[in-house]
Amino acid sequence: MERNIATTPFGRRPMTLALVAAQNESHEIPEGKAVDKWQVYRNLCEGRSIVGIGDRALAVLNALLSFYPDSELSEENGLVVFPSNAQLSLRAHGMADATLRRHLASLVSCGLIIRRDSPNGKRYARKGRGGDIEEAFGFSLAPLLARAEEFEAAAERVRGDNRALRLMRERITLHRRDIQKLIEAAVEENVPGDWGSLWMRFRAVVAAIPRRASARDLEPIVIELAGLHEEVDSLLKKHMDSTNPSGNESHNERQHSNSNTDSTFEFELAPEKSGAAAEPKPYSAEPPKTYPLGLVLRACPDIVDYAPNGIDNWRDLMATAAQVRGYLGVSPSAYADALDIFGQENTAVVIACILQRAQYINSAGGYLRSLTEKARAGQFSVGPMLMALVKANSPAMARAG
Repeated sequence: MERNIATTPFGRRPMTLALVAAQNESHEIPEGKAVDKWQVYRNLCEGRSIVGIGDRALAVLNALLSFYPDSELSEENGLVVFPSNAQLSLRAHGMADATLRRHLASLVSCGLIIRRDSPNGKRYARKGRGGDIEEAFGFSLAPLLARAEEFEAAAERVRGDNRALRLMRERITLHRRDIQKLIEAAVEENVPGDWGSLWMRFRAVVAAIPRRASARDLEPIVIELAGLHEEVDSLLKKHMDSTNPSGNESHNERQHSNSNTDSTFEFELAPEKSGAAAEPKPYSAEPPKTYPLGLVLRACPDIVDYAPNGIDNWRDLMATAAQVRGYLGVSPSAYADALDIFGQENTAVVIACILQRAQYINSAGGYLRSLTEKARAGQFSVGPMLMALVKANSPAMARAG
């Protein structure tokens, strides 16, 4: 049986008050208490981040537990194991002796085991006449029995944190999927709105998600994505509420299922009610994505430098142009006016063209406003500007080739 007095380690190993506290705690084990040693070990493995023990040290603890003959830890059966380092190394998958000693010291410092050193530092057991062990020198597993409830609580806390983290990641995944597909649908259906800016905000939030994070770290990201999701959903709902399917001109053109021309007539006369010209905007009849993306990038290669992941489709170009708009000093109002006149795709093309000629333009914002006003009056088209840049870049490309 173990004596209820503090013992000190052999040789030059120091004694600390923490070791004394661990020994005192092991002396306060309730009589008759017993726990499954492997359940305690599993709880330690799950709660190791809270206990503060590494996986290699746990591997050594596993080897120590394998030398305990019973499946349950109890004072009645004794709590000291006394394998040699050579035996421990074999059961710890051939761990080097220096590494083994280091992790044994880690187990002691964490209060998971207690040294019961003999006078000469050897590990052994002294048996009585009946063959029962009277005294053993080695490592006491008493702290595992004394702190079993603490380890179980640590494991449950980690399991709870993991559940919360899993739920947070699920919510992030759902928000990411919904926001991306809703914005893509809005762009494809030409829904009015600054979808390029929304897309850039969305990508900025996604890019800020750490690869390894706790539930607390992800909580503000979930809140931000939820707000962005609500904003996108609100814009789409407003568009749906303000657009009658029978009066939606683009819907009629795609479906060819409604011949009611009154709604189209009212749509075209709407500017007259506000005092503007009765004619439709020059760019209202220009289909989106008029120019091949390859042609645009050939004319305006500089914009690719502002896209970290490259520009593979029109959505990438629009998102990059929305970001470049800020770099050029174009005000949000000038950008919004351009979107109203040119549309999402052609505005991105115009921004790319302005960026390509930025060194020759004193005020990018003023230049965009001028182009917008000319387009509103039917005096400007994207095509000639784009083709002029294609011709201008062709000699440079030929020389580079």
